[in-house]
Amino acid sequence: MTKFGVDAASFYVPSLYLEIKDLAEKRGIEPAKLEKGLGLHKMALPDVHEDAATFAAEALLKLIKDYNINPKEISRVYLGTESALDAAKPTATYAVQMVEELLSGEFGERSFKNCDVVDMTFACVGGVDALHNSLDFVRANPLKKAIVIASDYAKYELASSGEYTQGGGAVALLVSANPRLIEIDNNWGVATESVFDFFKPRRHHSKSELNSAPENYPDKIEVFTDEPVFDGQYSNQCYQDRIREAYQHYKEQTFTVRPYEDWRYLIFHLPYAFHGKRVFTEIYSLENHLDFSDAEKQKAIAKSEDYINFINEKIEKSQRASSEIGNMYTASIFMALLSALQTSFNDNEDLTEKEIGFLAYGSGSKSKVFVGKISPEWKSVVEKWNVFESLKNRLAIDFETYEKLHRKQLDSSVNPNYKGFGLTRVEKESPVLKGARYYSYQN
Repeated sequence: MTKFGVDAASFYVPSLYLEIKDLAEKRGIEPAKLEKGLGLHKMALPDVHEDAATFAAEALLKLIKDYNINPKEISRVYLGTESALDAAKPTATYAVQMVEELLSGEFGERSFKNCDVVDMTFACVGGVDALHNSLDFVRANPLKKAIVIASDYAKYELASSGEYTQGGGAVALLVSANPRLIEIDNNWGVATESVFDFFKPRRHHSKSELNSAPENYPDKIEVFTDEPVFDGQYSNQCYQDRIREAYQHYKEQTFTVRPYEDWRYLIFHLPYAFHGKRVFTEIYSLENHLDFSDAEKQKAIAKSEDYINFINEKIEKSQRASSEIGNMYTASIFMALLSALQTSFNDNEDLTEKEIGFLAYGSGSKSKVFVGKISPEWKSVVEKWNVFESLKNRLAIDFETYEKLHRKQLDSSVNPNYKGFGLTRVEKESPVLKGARYYSYQN
């Protein structure tokens, strides 16, 4: 029987970071509350010329180079993101254009010419939606291959309650038949409910509120910003509710009693590093018939020796990269997978045929629960990652530089040794192309 899943993977994390303790001190927060309470240590930040498109292009390029992929053999590139650059033109098209221009000398002009390219958006579960869709595609077309990219920048208002969870980057996955990394089972638990726990609405301002609005502007002006409207506590509850419902749906699909017991790792979307282990307490309690009826009992379960041992065995290794990066939105769950597999690889653990459980969540809200089985050749894929070594080779910035980056007050790259894709200019003059974004590769 032909198997389908992820054949290879790559990632990109921007070269700049802010120490969480520096942010905590400036905001009057006890650093231990963030470091020991939430598992946060560093916050990855895009440089001046970086955005979700350049993140995606970097991860795509690395995937192609590391695994000797011919772009002409790729039938689709689907991007999961909630950091889209345009309301009409997919951010994926920018990433594909950057990469095919750079590779034109090797593969010729427009090597992705016959490739289907699109964005998929559902908050942080959009990348999993792209994976789900692409797996269906290769199952229907076993000789074809797809690439899934998850790319985002988690940006919150300065001094807000979400500020310390910021982060960013991208993960790219090659989806194919007979995968070398992980085979994905075709049973999916799904739970959806339309809620307003986290969203990015269009804000309205009257023309009179703006100091220099042109004469031809309408009286009411719509403004879209990267910073979301959110309710952290409500969002946590929605996350917990949806994964419980999706997990139950998965059990109904597979006729299993306690499937998590067979999973070597539980891989979560991680808004912050310790989030997965916190929200899973309810499912753990239900599966073990424990009393979860009030806050005190919930706290006792979370601090119990059995649950702590469970976390250390099945969740902790997946948290490590998140502690060094922050929230990657759609890419977060995939980076959790890379973190766990990289750690097992470094520890010389044999994961062949081990099952991995995924509990994905996107605000708004939806959860998908699914399972993968590690392939015999997994080490040949993981050996190219060097996740934690890569995270060591970044540039720390001070708090003042961070705030200037956040406010878009800088015009040149902070990292003097920056190499890679970067936004070159945004068209301001042409009435036809006004607003068009142009990128180049910086050596």
